[in-house]
Amino acid sequence: MAANFWSSTQKLYWQFAKAEIQEMRQQLESDDSAGLQQYPIPEKRLLSIFFNQQLVKLGKRMSVRQQALATAQVYVRRFYIKVDVRDTNPYLILATALYLACKMEESPQYIRVVVSEARNMWPDFIPSDVSKLGECEFILISEMNSQLIIHHPYRTLQQLQGRLSLSQDDISLAWSIINDHYLTDLPLLVAPHVVAIAAIFLALALKPGQVSLQGHASTSAVLANMAQPHKENSQAKINPTNSSQERVEYFVKWLAEGEVDIQAVVDSTQELISLYDVWEQYSEKTCKEQISRFVKARGLDK
Repeated sequence: MAANFWSSTQKLYWQFAKAEIQEMRQQLESDDSAGLQQYPIPEKRLLSIFFNQQLVKLGKRMSVRQQALATAQVYVRRFYIKVDVRDTNPYLILATALYLACKMEESPQYIRVVVSEARNMWPDFIPSDVSKLGECEFILISEMNSQLIIHHPYRTLQQLQGRLSLSQDDISLAWSIINDHYLTDLPLLVAPHVVAIAAIFLALALKPGQVSLQGHASTSAVLANMAQPHKENSQAKINPTNSSQERVEYFVKWLAEGEVDIQAVVDSTQELISLYDVWEQYSEKTCKEQISRFVKARGLDK
């Protein structure tokens, strides 16, 4: 296992530019143009919301830890930039990803338990034969080239709590935002610490008690405009009782004086805001219907 992100397979083999990811997805679609027309699927972020919600429900049934759920989501995202979703049974992929993630995060689940719980959730799509999940696990590992160690942003968030005098409310909101970033391509685009910093910024920028980022499309612009070197006040300490604006200003000064890629933080912030904007269009019913259509028609539930 790589001791840090920079020497890990995640950094070396699973970090891409946006254009690269787009090209891979376009190639998958061009390889099955007939399926693209015959079996339309929701926009990728809406599909990611559906996958996330299904994984969380399955994880709760087995008391799976958040980090294992996060790892499973990264596995699913990696898999689906290499394999067209229309060529798979997504429910079996989700169950398999969670089963594999639990093993990798040292909280293994019995394969029969995973299959049983998955069948309780998706009885029409999960075969009772446990060997099917075992076969799917082999495919998943193969498509990821056995590169299964995932570094997450949670550790950076915890490390920065004291340095930035973050309150428990700040940490809770930032943690939730980190959870949401797995619904985007950010795990394939930027380093985990960049996501953690973007989540902290958004948590500080939100008003107390606010539960979404809708209406905060200007926050990334604020960060971009304010992220200029501020050598004065470099030793200033943030006071938890300061106004929200003061807290954000302190954070941006700290960020500007460090070595973090500010543009990557800005891009990550905008990616998260875009996710919350598109969330309004989400329909679980539509996702279920469109997935069921191609899974049944192509016999992928057998």
